[in-house]
Amino acid sequence: MANSPVVNFHFQVDLGSTEIGFSEVSGLKAKNDVLKYRSGADKAYSCTKIPGLRKYSNIVLKRGALKDDNENFVWFNDVGLVAERRDITIKLLDHQHEPTIVWQVKNAWPVRFEFAELNSMKSEILIETLELAHEGFVVQRLGS
Repeated sequence: MANSPVVNFHFQVDLGSTEIGFSEVSGLKAKNDVLKYRSGADKAYSCTKIPGLRKYSNIVLKRGALKDDNENFVWFNDVGLVAERRDITIKLLDHQHEPTIVWQVKNAWPVRFEFAELNSMKSEILIETLELAHEGFVVQRLGS
């Protein structure tokens, strides 16, 4: 069977304590800084480019607010001079609910928690947003 692209709408997030359903995950981005260097005695009139530090974007998780679940806000609210850091796992699932791509995120902690606006003129689900800083991730692809 030919290799085909995976779909991105079926996924699961494990925040280290429980597996929680989210409607959206964004921020799975990594970037290497580029450092420019040129020796004063170099005959070339251009810089050498070398890899610098790697940077990771914050991960943003969105879900419908649940009446009896305040765990994400409690985690955010407990951040003070020290933050509870958690390794989290994001799994992209296939049609049989098996992982196809897994992101292992290291030392995540909440930096922002937000509820969507309340508006009496709209009929929408209340969305809560949890933004996490972290120290990098590893990607594992699970082909059959």
